[in-house]
Amino acid sequence: MQFKDIIGHTEVSQHLIDMVQRNRLSHALLFLGKEGNGGLASALAFAQYVVCERVHTHESHSASLSAKLGTGSLEEDVLDEPAFDKKDSCGVCSACLKASQFIHPDIHYSYPVFPKKPGDKPKSTDFIQDWRSFLKAQPYGNVYDWLQFISAENKQGNITAFECNDINLKLSLKSFESDFKILIMWMPEYLGNEGNKLLKLIEEPPANTLFIFVAENESLILQTILSRCQLVKIPPFSLEEIDASLVKHYETGPALAKQISMISEGNYREALQLLLHAEEDWQLLLREWLNSMLRTGPVAQVKWVEEISKLGREKQKQFLRYFNHILHLSIKVRLHGDTADPAKGNKDTDFMLRLNKIAGLAQQEAIINLIDEAVWHIERNANSKMLFHALTIRIYHVVRDNALISAWR
Repeated sequence: MQFKDIIGHTEVSQHLIDMVQRNRLSHALLFLGKEGNGGLASALAFAQYVVCERVHTHESHSASLSAKLGTGSLEEDVLDEPAFDKKDSCGVCSACLKASQFIHPDIHYSYPVFPKKPGDKPKSTDFIQDWRSFLKAQPYGNVYDWLQFISAENKQGNITAFECNDINLKLSLKSFESDFKILIMWMPEYLGNEGNKLLKLIEEPPANTLFIFVAENESLILQTILSRCQLVKIPPFSLEEIDASLVKHYETGPALAKQISMISEGNYREALQLLLHAEEDWQLLLREWLNSMLRTGPVAQVKWVEEISKLGREKQKQFLRYFNHILHLSIKVRLHGDTADPAKGNKDTDFMLRLNKIAGLAQQEAIINLIDEAVWHIERNANSKMLFHALTIRIYHVVRDNALISAWR
């Protein structure tokens, strides 16, 4: 992967390039960004840049050609030499071709895995073929996507002590082709106290050894590892970057792309999931839910919960995030008037006005907090029936003081 393949983060990419060009590359980097911010994609592009042959050899090559040009012997060859400004990996040398296929022998990967059968001592290399396929298909995916990709079902992924021993062994050997040996560890949050096995290697690494940790939550990383890393913050993508990428790469209509980019809130992985399920009528589902809460009663609520519990975890999260998105827009309209309504002119506008009638500002903010909490529990495999029953009751109690509520039709 090259930096140009990432949909945004121009400043982050330039910062990483400058670190190499100015010889200020730390031996341990922590790429920190929330889910869908492209931390893993940036790490892959950076690793390819570090091993790129033309990045490190072009100056001497150009000097040699210039000397020959001075003699007049190779003028045509020099003129034909393509310009290379080192603003990205070349993408065509042997190292880049291998790195782009995730088969470069000096770029190692570590990630959460699970034992396929009792007694197994799993290591990342046991799943390397799946990992390569996953990176090609979902470079912005999260841990849930990865564990589903390798059929972990409800099993917990971990980076084990056996993995740490394997890392120590691999990085103690000489590099095969590149001047550098690189370890990309994705989600070090899944590294328990076994991670202390890596401390000596991180603190006193062999020459030209580079650790790249890609994380979402620094509070879950071992402090002993965190303190030894240089931080590289990966910000969310802008709405414009997500919007443009959906239109360019997925031929999404401008209106749908804009709506998805707003709901995803800088999370490109979420944007792709929303696009995948763009045919879902979340507003109809939300109307039915609110009607069951505020008008038709417990029987309708039980029926609705049964239906929502049949959906997968990802669809449940998208539905709740859609509700949150509508609530946020409703608050903006309430505070700033119609001019603040980015959905003006589509079917969400009338829905937001109705929300403002049944719930005050404090109530809407309370519901947003309840939904955020529910999403957090869904991500941790909460029982969906129990969760949505509880959420239905809690939202009802938030808005019950507004007793005169018309049907959501």
